[in-house]
Amino acid sequence: MNGLERRRLLRSPLALAIGLTAAAAAQADLGRGQGDFGGIGLMQTPTARMAPLGDFAFSFSRTAPYRRYNLFFQPTEWLEAGFRYVEVENRRYLAATDDRNNLDKGIDAKLRLREESRYLPELAAGVRDMGGTGLFGAEYLVASKRWHDLDVSLGIGWGYLGNQDDIANPLAGLDDRFDRRTGFSSGDDGGTLNLGSLFSGPAAVFGGIEYRTPWEPLVLQLELEGNDYQREPQRNHQNQASRVNLGARYRLTEGIELKAGWQRGDTAMLGITLSTNLATLSQAKRDPAPVPLGPAPAEHTRDWQGLSRELADNAGIDVRRLRQDGNAVIVEGEPTHYPSLALSEQRAGRVLHNRLGGEVETFRFRWQERGLDLRESVHDRSALVAAVTSADDTVDHRHGIYAHGALQPARGEILHENAPRRLSWSLGPVLEQNFGGPDGYLYRISANLDSEYRLGAGNWVSATLAYTLADNLEEYQYLADSRLPRVRTHIGDYLAETDIGISNLQYSQTARLGDDWYAIGYGGLLETMFAGIGGEVLYRPFNGDVALGLDLNWVRQRDFDQRLALRDYSTWTGHLTGYWQTGFEDVRAKVSVGRYLAGDLGVTVDLSREFDSGVRLGGWTTFTDAGSDFGEGSFDKGIYLSLPLDAFFVRSTRQRARIAWQPLTRDGGARLARRFQLHDLTEERQMGRYWQDYDDALR
Repeated sequence: MNGLERRRLLRSPLALAIGLTAAAAAQADLGRGQGDFGGIGLMQTPTARMAPLGDFAFSFSRTAPYRRYNLFFQPTEWLEAGFRYVEVENRRYLAATDDRNNLDKGIDAKLRLREESRYLPELAAGVRDMGGTGLFGAEYLVASKRWHDLDVSLGIGWGYLGNQDDIANPLAGLDDRFDRRTGFSSGDDGGTLNLGSLFSGPAAVFGGIEYRTPWEPLVLQLELEGNDYQREPQRNHQNQASRVNLGARYRLTEGIELKAGWQRGDTAMLGITLSTNLATLSQAKRDPAPVPLGPAPAEHTRDWQGLSRELADNAGIDVRRLRQDGNAVIVEGEPTHYPSLALSEQRAGRVLHNRLGGEVETFRFRWQERGLDLRESVHDRSALVAAVTSADDTVDHRHGIYAHGALQPARGEILHENAPRRLSWSLGPVLEQNFGGPDGYLYRISANLDSEYRLGAGNWVSATLAYTLADNLEEYQYLADSRLPRVRTHIGDYLAETDIGISNLQYSQTARLGDDWYAIGYGGLLETMFAGIGGEVLYRPFNGDVALGLDLNWVRQRDFDQRLALRDYSTWTGHLTGYWQTGFEDVRAKVSVGRYLAGDLGVTVDLSREFDSGVRLGGWTTFTDAGSDFGEGSFDKGIYLSLPLDAFFVRSTRQRARIAWQPLTRDGGARLARRFQLHDLTEERQMGRYWQDYDDALR
């Protein structure tokens, strides 16, 4: 079971794709369709084409006896990646407790080697079904060339794509190991890469043609397969009257495409694709207009509370203090509304100009989060007013802004101080789903009451109460094979034991230890399954590419009813984590080394990319010293999306939703689901898109 233990809102790939189709970007039809296996291709075979940067597609196809559920994405212009479930209708899931179809999981990757030119084709290489059982494992090299309304592809495949064995392996002359294919996966648990089998064994030619018809939504396909269906995995051999497949794609809307085909000479195929573009997600806003600039008053306002309220309502700043130090006024506060600090500062500058006396020459914005000073931006008042008044002065104003992270203790006269926000809460639905395990599709719909009480700027109590409205968790029966302490695989017991439970109840306190050092301590019911105490220290230089954090926690397993009782199992867990903004394709690398909940030692590698839209797409993998005790899959892996809700709502918001997928819940490599992490809390230590956002706001 995957991800049901997480507190945050998790949705299945299908639900996500349906929700995003309304924001889908238009795509050229020719050469951009999802194949039966997912990823850009014809039907059964891939092409060298790539989707636009940020493309995100869920597709389903059925060609008896296979149903394929695919989720593919384009994190860079030259890399396509994704995963699939293949449901085999005439084979049973061996681990299931009743009569259920077998499900095979696989991960794919395709790399563009060169772009198409006037005379030369686009060229790509790829791997199918890696890191799984390898039942449909294949490798390929393929070229694609376009002439007007025709897109032609020709490739050579190995493994599942090369079972026809109609050509000699061209790599056999380089090394004898390419003569024989020993299987892509080894070990009963699956998931172990056999790199020696890459591009080895029998090979076959494949390819095809796409034709864009004069009826613009319709594309026709002709395909030559490289697979021999008399060599299907699990001895599931199928008739194959022909290697030639015929198909058609019809684009119903920008984000929905239907497809059909006639494959193997005697079998129908039907499918659908739902797609969007993560890099271009946006939503027109209906935020309050910035306040109009008026003349500077002779004296400061006397209504400081009104000024604070206006800064909150129009600029999205929860003001903690207003200070005056000489000719500068300092605004200390937290961002609450606009994702862009540049936009908040420009709006706040208008408000301050209209309310503060003419002796104030500088506006300083000291940004905080949970009581932690993160950075400061310094604006010249006259330059800001000039830039708002005339576009000719925007460049001078922009170049006069000074941002830094070397924050000394605040000085100056306190003009006004607000008491910290006390109680805040929200009530909303949460849909938790699992698909891909032997128990089939599992879901729970619950109402979550999320609350927080601020004791001060840097200490608070948080709580989450979850009430189950509907679920089918009684069908959860499979308890994953594991010889480790059951720190995660009792998830079904936690979710089925009670209709109402406490997901989180903890006290947290932050501290700034120095210019670049931050700390947090916490204790209580830390997550659905564990209670305890812990802390984290983070070193994060201002606008630096590297950060380093260390967390250490003592935890004890909670009782299944998710109240206050505890079970006997307890352990120490913690990790040393390095963060590196690589500067390559906007990729952030996160590497954690330490002790996991089951006592195993290992490393988790997390690679992610944030698009201009604010969407972060990432994936992780975990290896530990548990060995064969780890259970099915041998190592942990998954992908996730972090979505800015600002891209979907007409009112600006800084809230985000995280959607994660992992094929199985395992005891090996299990990490504590800490609710607050310092790297997230200190995100504004990075300048990010500040300057671009500021230019956009001035337009």
